[in-house]
Amino acid sequence: MHPRFAKPFSNLSTELQDALAPILNQDSFQARLTPDQVATLKLATGMEDRALRLALLPLAAACSVAPISNFYVGAIASGQSGAWYFGANMEFAGQGLFHSIHAEQSAISNAWLGGETGISEITVNYTPCGHCRQFMNELTTAKVIKVTLPDDHSPLQAFLPHSFGPADLQITDALMSHQEHGLTLTSEDPLTLAALAAANRSYAPYSRGFAGVALEFANGRIIEGRYAENAAFNPSLPPMQMACTHAVLAGEDLATLRRAVLVESKDGLISQVDSARSALKAVSGIALETIAI
Repeated sequence: MHPRFAKPFSNLSTELQDALAPILNQDSFQARLTPDQVATLKLATGMEDRALRLALLPLAAACSVAPISNFYVGAIASGQSGAWYFGANMEFAGQGLFHSIHAEQSAISNAWLGGETGISEITVNYTPCGHCRQFMNELTTAKVIKVTLPDDHSPLQAFLPHSFGPADLQITDALMSHQEHGLTLTSEDPLTLAALAAANRSYAPYSRGFAGVALEFANGRIIEGRYAENAAFNPSLPPMQMACTHAVLAGEDLATLRRAVLVESKDGLISQVDSARSALKAVSGIALETIAI
C-alpha cells in the first residue's frame, strides 16, 4: 500500500479495511476501482454506491499535492462502465496558479485516460468551484451528470444555471467523445509514439491545437496526458498537467522523471510548449522534448 493511504485507511471501518486492503496492496493499483472491485466493497460493507464513495473520499484526497494552498481535495468520478476513478487537486510550487489541477478535473482525466466516454456522477468532499462546474459542462454527459457532496446530491445543471457550453460556439463535439486527428510521424521511440497517440486523442475543437505529453520514469513506466479544451477557454486542462496528475495518482514520484515529450499540431492556433516547460520545471530539472507536426 502506498504510504499516503496509511492514515485515511486507518480511519475506515474494519469491514471496509478488510475488503479494500487487497486492492490497495496491488502494485498495479492506479487510483481506479473496477466494477468487480466496487461490487466486492459493497458486498463486504453493505454500503450503497454514494455512501461508499463518500467513505473512500479521504483516500482520494490523500493523493493531493498542494504546496501552495495546503487545501486537500479528493474526488471520485463514476464512469459509465461502472468503474470508479480517484482524483485530487495538484499545484506546482513556484509556478502560476493557472497551472493548478482541480480534483474534479483530475478524476475526470483519470477516467478519460482509462477509456471512459462519459461520467455519470462525480463525488467530491468540497462544493465544486465555478472553474470545475464549467469544466464538467464540457463533458459528453454534462446534461445528466450528478454531483454528490457530503451534504447534497444534485444534477450538475443545478450548480450551473444558464450555463455556457460547446453548443454556444457551434461545437457539436464534447469532452470524452472519441477523438482521432490523424497526426503522423516516423519514429521508433516508444515515448514519442505515446505522446503522438495522446495528441491524436486530445480534445481541442476551438483552437485545433491537438497536443499530447508522454512522461518516462526511471522504472521505465510511461504516463501520458492529453489536452482537454473548454468552451470558456480558461478551464482547459493542458496535457503536461494531465500527465503529471495521472502519474501522481498512479503512484509515481515526479522526482524520478527522466524524459518528457510533447507532440502537438503545428497548424493549431495555440502551442503548449511554454506551458508544458513551466509546469515541468516545477517538478523536474529535465528538458522538455518537443515535436510539432
